[in-house]
Amino acid sequence: MSRILLLNGSPHKNGCIATAFAEMLPIFAEEGIYAEVIHIGAQDIRGCIGCNRCQTAGKCVFDDAVNAFAPKFEAADGLIVGSPVYYGSPNGTLLSFLDRLFYSTSFSKHMKVGAAVVNCRRGGNTASFDVLNKYFMISGMPVASSTYWNQIHGFTPEDVRKDAEGLQTMRNLARNAAFLIKAIAAEKEKDGLPKVESDFFTSFPDGK
Repeated sequence: MSRILLLNGSPHKNGCIATAFAEMLPIFAEEGIYAEVIHIGAQDIRGCIGCNRCQTAGKCVFDDAVNAFAPKFEAADGLIVGSPVYYGSPNGTLLSFLDRLFYSTSFSKHMKVGAAVVNCRRGGNTASFDVLNKYFMISGMPVASSTYWNQIHGFTPEDVRKDAEGLQTMRNLARNAAFLIKAIAAEKEKDGLPKVESDFFTSFPDGK
């Protein structure tokens, strides 16, 4: 069975992001996709220090939720990341988690389906949405879309449940993510995954 992870980056386990995820879970069940919600937003997760120990150790030097999550990510076919908006940006704990997760793991993320879900009271959603999607796009992960940007509005879970269009967007996102996962699996079985070139790394070391 295909698997997708839903990473809750909110400090509130049962807050607005959890409410959005709850709208998606029945869709994944209907589509035959196993979905697991993992809450990391309230954990003490420090940022990357650029020590590069992960390049030889195969995991982050800080042995916390990042290293615990990595094997699940490797085994999954998709990842949905959810975050509240703080000052026009995702939750700092979540960003520290994602920086270290994507940098310290050497397994291929190519053709794993990715999507970001963001929530705010009024503004800052699209800026946060952009930040989160870049983790997927630099890793060769197709980004699942919906019928609007993958966002909900509300200050409380009760507010979110009143956002009829936002909840509809979540359901359509789940259907699209499930479709992509199944389509990629079928094509992988038939013809394999697309070739990835990695011969060039432009850094202009001569300063020109």
